Amino acid sequence: MGERTLTEIIVVTSGKGGVGKTTTSASLAVGLARRDKKVAVIDFDVGLRNLDLIMGCERRVVYDFVNVINGECTLKQALIKDKRHESLFVLAASQTRDKDALTKEGVEKVLDGLREEGFDYIICDSPAGIEKGAALAMYFADRAVVVVNPEVSSVRDSDRILGLLASKTRRAELGNGAVEQHLLLTRYNPNRVESGDMMSIADVQEILGIDVVGVIPESEGVLAASNAGVPVILDESSNAGHAYDDAVARLLGESRPLRFTEAQKKGLFSRIFGG
Repeated sequence: MGERTLTEIIVVTSGKGGVGKTTTSASLAVGLARRDKKVAVIDFDVGLRNLDLIMGCERRVVYDFVNVINGECTLKQALIKDKRHESLFVLAASQTRDKDALTKEGVEKVLDGLREEGFDYIICDSPAGIEKGAALAMYFADRAVVVVNPEVSSVRDSDRILGLLASKTRRAELGNGAVEQHLLLTRYNPNRVESGDMMSIADVQEILGIDVVGVIPESEGVLAASNAGVPVILDESSNAGHAYDDAVARLLGESRPLRFTEAQKKGLFSRIFGG
């Protein structure tokens, strides 16, 4: 039984869609695996399936999360080993099932199975909002990475998620202390913050009241990496990739200064020529 407490379950969640949850789940999972952690990343978005595309393993999906829950295959059969990292495994979502295919008992069975396989971290890639898949993704979590775009609607929706994390989780039910919450800002553009078109890091923090684990700059490289099936953290030329690596370090307790958060000062040439 002593073994079981070593596995940490991290849910990656947000109030609304399209903020970069799956990109974040993939990059955090890779970042942890690169630090010699044994990591499983699970797609809870039944009916959609994005994680395997971003991880670049979609053609190797034979069995999925729901197959394991229904006893149609073993956990070992469904886990897809990442081609780049020996200690990283993906559990894909079912594209064909109904959202009700996930049950609390079924999810717990899979998480217990991963614990027994000696995983250090289980990353749960949550669907957006507060429907069943999202509720189950956060229910068993030890920690939550709340992904937010610095805009009012995203921040407001994330505030609801924080309320659920405080009340609708197993930790809350058992009185085992709150799920530890981390704020991850995506698509941050310091120039737009400076011109008043975007909320600042301090604005978002003040409203949500949780600590920032990472700030990912707005970057075309994120979309390009996703389309190529390569988590952006692996792109050495990408500021977004470096920012995700910083976030992984902070999750592991390292202290790193925030980068890519200052507006670029315009040089003389661009000021004269309007660049």
